[in-house]
Parts: sequence; structure tokens; C-alpha cells
Amino acid sequence: MKIELLSPKEAQVLPKKHEAKGLFVTATGTDMGKTYVTALLVRALRQAGYSAGYYKAALSGAQSVEQSDAGYVDRIAGIGQEKELLLSYWYKNAVSPHLAARWEENPARLEKILRDYRAVCSRYEYVTVEGSGGIVCPIRWDEEKHLLLEEIVKAMGLGAVVVADAGLGTINAAVLTVEYLRSRRIPVRGVILNRYSGGEMQEDNLRMIEALSGVPVIALVADGDWQLNCPAETLKALYE
Repeated sequence: MKIELLSPKEAQVLPKKHEAKGLFVTATGTDMGKTYVTALLVRALRQAGYSAGYYKAALSGAQSVEQSDAGYVDRIAGIGQEKELLLSYWYKNAVSPHLAARWEENPARLEKILRDYRAVCSRYEYVTVEGSGGIVCPIRWDEEKHLLLEEIVKAMGLGAVVVADAGLGTINAAVLTVEYLRSRRIPVRGVILNRYSGGEMQEDNLRMIEALSGVPVIALVADGDWQLNCPAETLKALYE
């Protein structure tokens, strides 16, 4: 099957004159705590007095927006954002978005995603865009069009933060994710280690991720944390 390339109109980056600043949050895989960390990130900005909002292009495995990842971030971060501005596509089937879209006959369209993202940007100064699963995630894959998550990120012109588990195996997963993002010309702003409990192995994981990727570990998140142990000014700089 031939992959249909994005049209120039679809692939356009948001105008640089746009006042809002965005940041994309991805993870080394599914169930790394990406939504939890995203909520803490937006919460930290809002508690510091910044105008911070949230957006997600597509999610699956939710019976309603309120019960979805987007609804969770909205509640925990205390945004109070209109649910129609939180995300563009949500699917009930708990499979990859491209497959759920096919089953539910509701394929994602890049033009709608960019339009919805602009709507959030018109409301908030700092917009955190959460990915679906890891960075290699097909959002749409049918006979008419192929759309990968990375294409959405590039069309938005965003840099990325990678959420990784602090435990065994994270060096490989984190460094590969960083290198994949770089190969797609998506700037990587930092890594956040989730489920951090300390100890020699996890401390070494931190050092080795920084040494091998050249990307700083900007925050460590322990189970049950409700605050991100990173200054708000440092977080704000990730969006520049």
C-alpha cells in the first residue's frame, strides 16, 4: 500500500507569531505513567500562576472524556477546561488509536487536530500536548491515509519531554526514544523518570541516560507524588 503524503496545507507548522507555547509529552512505552506525569507538569505551572492548558489528539480505551486520560489531567491539574477542548478523538476500544478508529469508523484528520490545538492555544499561554503510548504510534492507518503521531508533533512545531520508568531496562528504552525523536527532527527538552525510589541502580540509570543521550533528566517522580520536584521556571523554559 502506498503511503499518502501530507499535503502542504496539512503539514504546515503553526505560525511563529502565535503567542501560546507548546510542549509534547511522550513516553518510552505504554503504562509508563505519562498521563500522571503530565498532570503534575500542568499542575505545577498552574500553581505557579501560569496560564496552562492541555490537549491530546487521540486516545483509546475510555468510555467517556471524563473517564479518559484527558479528564484525569483536567481534574488533577485543576484546569477546568471544556471537555471539547481537551482532545479531538476518543475511542472506546482499548487498542491502538489507528485500530480503534477503524473499528469505530471515525478516522483522525490532521486538519481537525491542528484546528483543535489552535483553539486550546487561543485560551492558554502554555499548552501541554500528551501523546498516545510511545512516540511510534499510528493514529490513522487505512486505505485513504497513514498518519503517525510524530507527524502531528512536527506539524505543531513542538519540542518533547520523554517520560521513562526509573527501573531496570530504562537506559535502553530512554536512549532509543530520544534518538528516534532526533531522527525525526523533534527537539528533546528533557527526560522525566517516573516511579523513582532511589538506590544505586536508579541513580546510575539517571547518570547513564544523561551521558548516552546528552539530554538532562529534569525531574524524578516517586509513587504517590503530588508535586513535581522541579522549579516552575525550569518547567516554563521547556516550552520556549
